[in-house]
Amino acid sequence: MKLLYGHSFHLLLLAPLALILAGCRSHDFPQYPPEYREYAYVTNGGSGTVSVFDVVNVRLDREIAVGQNPVAIAASPTRNEIYAVNSGIAGGQGSVSVIHAETNTVAGTITVHSRPVSIEIDAAGDRAYVANAGSNTISVLDLKARREIAAIGVGEEPVAARIAPDGGSLVVVNRHSGSVTIVDPAALHVRSVFNGCPGAADVVILPDSSKSFVACSGSHQVMVLSLARSEARPARPGAAPSLPAQPDRLETLLDVGQGPVQLALKPDGGEVFVANSLSNSVSEVYNTTDEVGDTYMIGDFPVRSLVSGDNSRLYTANLHSQYVTVYGIDDGKRIGSIHVGDGPAAMAFSGSGLLIFVVDSGSGEVAVVRTATRSLFTLLPTGRSPNAIAIKAFKVR
Repeated sequence: MKLLYGHSFHLLLLAPLALILAGCRSHDFPQYPPEYREYAYVTNGGSGTVSVFDVVNVRLDREIAVGQNPVAIAASPTRNEIYAVNSGIAGGQGSVSVIHAETNTVAGTITVHSRPVSIEIDAAGDRAYVANAGSNTISVLDLKARREIAAIGVGEEPVAARIAPDGGSLVVVNRHSGSVTIVDPAALHVRSVFNGCPGAADVVILPDSSKSFVACSGSHQVMVLSLARSEARPARPGAAPSLPAQPDRLETLLDVGQGPVQLALKPDGGEVFVANSLSNSVSEVYNTTDEVGDTYMIGDFPVRSLVSGDNSRLYTANLHSQYVTVYGIDDGKRIGSIHVGDGPAAMAFSGSGLLIFVVDSGSGEVAVVRTATRSLFTLLPTGRSPNAIAIKAFKVR
C-alpha cells in the first residue's frame, strides 16, 4: 500500500474539514455577488455620530459625524439614502442628516423643529414625516428636494407617526396629551383626534390599511382604531364582498400588561405583539377579532420586539438585562434567551434574516446574533449612548 506524506497528506485530511466549514459559512453567511452592499446604521446620541457596520463582512466600517443628539434613523425604500434624526439641544431646532449609502457620507441636512424624535418614510421614498416632540408638530419633508414642505400641528409631545400602506392615513401618537391624531397625508390636515390613551407610545397599521393599534404606555391598554375609507373597497377573505365608506372610529381598548411601550406586527398581519415594560411580559393580540390571546413572561423590562420574516419567531430585547428572549409563535412558548451586551434597546434583521444586529445602550456596542443557532456571533463597538438602528441593502452600479 502506498503511503501519503507531506503536503499531499495534509491536503487530504483538510479537504473534508474545509467542506464542512464551507457548508456552515454558506448557511450562516450567504455568498453575495461582488456588487452587493449592506450596512447597518446606528445612531449614537452621546457622540453626535452614526456608526456604520458592514453587514456582509460583519465589521465596523466607519463613524460619521451628524447633528447633535441623534435619536432615530430610517432607510429609504427606493433610494440609497439614510435619514438620521438629530434631536439637538433643549429649546433649539433639530435636523435630519441625509447619508448617501454608496459613499457613507453626509449628503445634506434638513432643518425641522424643536426636539424631533422619530421619522417615517412613505412607500415611494418621496416624503418623510418627522415627529417634533418639542413643538407639537409633524414636519412633512420632500426628500428629493431635501426641504420641509409643511408643519402640521398635532397633540402634545408627538413621539411616533406611521403612514398606512395605502398612503391614505398618517397616525400620530402624542405621549403627553395621551391622544392619537390622524392626518390626511394628501391634504396635509388633521382628520381625527382620539383621546384616552395615556402615554401613547407606539403605533402599527395593518397591511390592508384598515386598522391601527396604539400602545398606551401610561396604562395597561392598547387602543384599536378603524381608519377612514372614502369609498368601498374589497373586504378580507371570507367577509362580505365590499366594505362601505366610513370615517375614522374607535373600535375598542384592549387590556394587556402594564406599561405597553412597543408593538411588533407579524409580516402576515395576523397578530400584534405588545411589549409590556412594567410587567415584564408580552401580550399577543389577534387582529381580526380584537382579542388578547396569551400574555407570557418574557424578560426584565422588554422594550423592543421583532417578528421573523416567516412569522414563526418573536425576538424581544429586555432593557434591564443582557438578554434577547426568543419566543416560538407556532409552539406558543419560550425557546431560549441569547446573551448580548448590557441594555439591549433596539434591533434589526439583516436582509437575509440570518443575523440580528442588537443595539446595547448600556455597554455601547452592537451584538451580532445568529438566528439559525440563536447564539451571539460577535460584539462590535459603537459611539456613546447608541439608541436606534436601520439597515440598508443595495447593489452598486
